[in-house]
Amino acid sequence: MIRTGEEYRASIQDGREVYVNGERVKDVTSHPMFKPLVDIRARIYDMQHDEQTRHVMAYEEDGEWNAVANKLPLTQGDWWDKRRATDTVLEDIGGIVTRVGDETVGEMWSLFDGQDLLNEVDPQFSANIRTHIAKVLRADPFHVSANTDPKGDRSKPPQEQDPDMLLHVVKEVDAGIIVRGAKYETAAAYANQAFTKPTIANWGNAAYSDYAVGFICELGSPGLKYICRTGFAGRAPADDYPLSNKFDEVDTLVIFDDVLIPWENVLFYRHTKAAAFIRATLHRYSAFAFVQRNLKLADMMIGAALFNARQTGLDKQQAVQEKLSTLAVYREGINAHLTAAISLPERSPGGLMMPNQSLLYTGRVLACSQLHEMMHITRELCGGQICVTPDKASFDAPETAPWLNKFYSVNENWVADDRRRLLAFARDMLNSDYAGHRLTFQLFAQSPPFAHLAAVHRNFDWDGPLDFVRKAAGLSDRVLGKTDHASGDKAVSQWFSKDAAVRTAAE
Repeated sequence: MIRTGEEYRASIQDGREVYVNGERVKDVTSHPMFKPLVDIRARIYDMQHDEQTRHVMAYEEDGEWNAVANKLPLTQGDWWDKRRATDTVLEDIGGIVTRVGDETVGEMWSLFDGQDLLNEVDPQFSANIRTHIAKVLRADPFHVSANTDPKGDRSKPPQEQDPDMLLHVVKEVDAGIIVRGAKYETAAAYANQAFTKPTIANWGNAAYSDYAVGFICELGSPGLKYICRTGFAGRAPADDYPLSNKFDEVDTLVIFDDVLIPWENVLFYRHTKAAAFIRATLHRYSAFAFVQRNLKLADMMIGAALFNARQTGLDKQQAVQEKLSTLAVYREGINAHLTAAISLPERSPGGLMMPNQSLLYTGRVLACSQLHEMMHITRELCGGQICVTPDKASFDAPETAPWLNKFYSVNENWVADDRRRLLAFARDMLNSDYAGHRLTFQLFAQSPPFAHLAAVHRNFDWDGPLDFVRKAAGLSDRVLGKTDHASGDKAVSQWFSKDAAVRTAAE
């Protein structure tokens, strides 16, 4: 059943070995670097019980309430529900959080689609993924993802350097496998479990490898050590950095010091084909949640830019309106891709309902590749005062407050305090250490740009344009290399072959 916020807090007070700033953390639920995100995750759990939000955040099945975020997507409607639930969370907390579970649980659904492949290795692995998906549905854990390794010298295979640079199996025992190495995991220090899988995709000709392992790691397991980067919370006053102090999701180097992974938690092992499959399909579902965050960030940038332009009357100028329109085009481009991805869904190999893969991945490229440009346009529209405005203490101090009230009050609608708050919000969103971190994080959380384009290449329907040109130019079937080539109506025919209930709902 769905958990409460207090149940979540209790679940991570398990004595785990967490370090930040060179010191061991006694309690991640109260430490100032972690508490803001722990509180937000607890709030999400409580929203599933709150009478005002439960109908959006949870659903009833067999007499029990379960989290919408964890629900297996079987229909188009499930994706509308997930989108609505995420929007409700982000609007309730007043900002953006990414690693809170709804984006990473989708990675397990990709393994659900690969059960035939897992059965080639061991039927038990296929059973394990079904068991763990059921566990997520019923137990409602805070589930994150472990992906990137330290890697070491990337010009060498792992066997030719320190083998621990990539997480690997060191031995098998009756109870399971023993793994050693390290992974970077955002939010791991205050989560319950992580889907842990390999980074590398180029296995060469190897059919088997100790590095080709994927499993569910219980984050309270013995042998785990969490070495966290310094957080942004508490570095500067919250009044001056409202986003840094509330929404920093702390990244962690998780050390696996001979950690036992029970057999029932092993999802694939010593099978490079399975590892390559999960690398290729990792974001089949989770990309939707990531791109939805970009949409909300676009809203934040538009709001900050428009408020700054309106307070001084600059929104009447054509040059300013053009820049605002550029932000709007970016925002609506993301919105259109998300909406179309749900409206034209696809059945997965495992029978789940996927967002349209080509539309989802091209939307991700749009959202990520233009983000830095949109941030700079927003900086322009906010003006130079976001980098020169004094802090709140100066607005409060008796000696300086009168002067700042004089020069920062525009009219009766925009007094100094509101203007300071807006400028602080914009500065933190665009110019702070936190802002730079979030921009860089796009290259980590959603994979690097070359992987984005590779996903587009794998999922775009190239047959349609080829066949259209073949017919328009009067070319023979020989140019396609085969005579039974799919027609240009491939995408449409695939859509109308979907089950009638989904089609009717979409229409």
